[in-house]
Amino acid sequence: MPNQQGANTLDGQPTTRELVAFLKSPECAGESGTVETLETHMSWVFLADQFVYKLKKPIRRPHLDFSTLAAREENCRTEVRLNRRLAANVYIGVTAITLQDDGSLALDGTGRTVDWLVKMRRLPAERMLDAAIRTQTVTRRQIEGVADLLVRFYKSQKPAEISAGTYRARFEQQLQIDRTILCDPRFELPPNLAHKVLQRLSETIRSDPQLIEAAACSGRIVEGHGDLRPEHVCLSDPPVIIDCLEFNRGLRLVDPFDDVAYMALECSVSGASWIGDILLPRLSGGLGTFPPQRLISFYSACRASLRARLSLAHLLDPQPRTPQKWIPLTVSYLRSAERESARAHSDNSNLQTPAAH
Repeated sequence: MPNQQGANTLDGQPTTRELVAFLKSPECAGESGTVETLETHMSWVFLADQFVYKLKKPIRRPHLDFSTLAAREENCRTEVRLNRRLAANVYIGVTAITLQDDGSLALDGTGRTVDWLVKMRRLPAERMLDAAIRTQTVTRRQIEGVADLLVRFYKSQKPAEISAGTYRARFEQQLQIDRTILCDPRFELPPNLAHKVLQRLSETIRSDPQLIEAAACSGRIVEGHGDLRPEHVCLSDPPVIIDCLEFNRGLRLVDPFDDVAYMALECSVSGASWIGDILLPRLSGGLGTFPPQRLISFYSACRASLRARLSLAHLLDPQPRTPQKWIPLTVSYLRSAERESARAHSDNSNLQTPAAH
């Protein structure tokens, strides 16, 4: 699948701009001749008629390194392997971008490989959980199907080797990083909101370390999804879940209840808190484990704090996309973290099955 225009290369390597232009071109588009393009912090995503291609940005961050061609290939292959656990028929494989002898670019051509792509089947946008929440078309039965898929997934994973102290320290380290951004006075967030949240969570860890450590001591930590959000869930029959956190195994080592508490949080922020009321008890029943509600609230508050920090961090980019979006979103997550951190601080009840929705 060649690009008819020659690549204007630097030292024989196409620039990211040239790769993006090629992947937007009619050669890659399919029957419609158009490609939808999404940019994230780490990738470019190209949505053609039937397929989706993901191009990793050549960047290095504290938790990832995509700076070399070999690293991007390895990451693409890891992403496909891991995501086939929950979406076997979606992840087709890894595709090379090649530079042909005539200077054109191609997908899996005969020339030299200049970058790598993850290739996926395109899922219907209207069947994604975030879209179904917006249109209020998601049903209890669909959510039960997602919960059952997750139960099977977590049961299939071997317990991870992680000490209780290491697991607890991960939350302590996250809160320290959150504090550096969320308490930065330049952002003019509501006074003391972030400080109150972070203080409560730190006090919960100090006063009751066993609350967090119990998950590691009991062998409940597995190599899970790590980024379980509504936009990663397709309500097909059967459902599939895509886009796990592939770039750092340590961040993928999670308590299943942390993974699913994150999903519940995101659904709640989107106005569908009832989804978490189904997911978490069904996960408990399926795994035969009933953690304290305080732990679920702690996980939810930590995830909300993290999401607040990641939202605010967009404003540290040299040219932030949609800058008006990030302060309100940060405050929304901090309000969720405020509620959940208060419950983690005071609630000693066990996780109970709620009334039917």
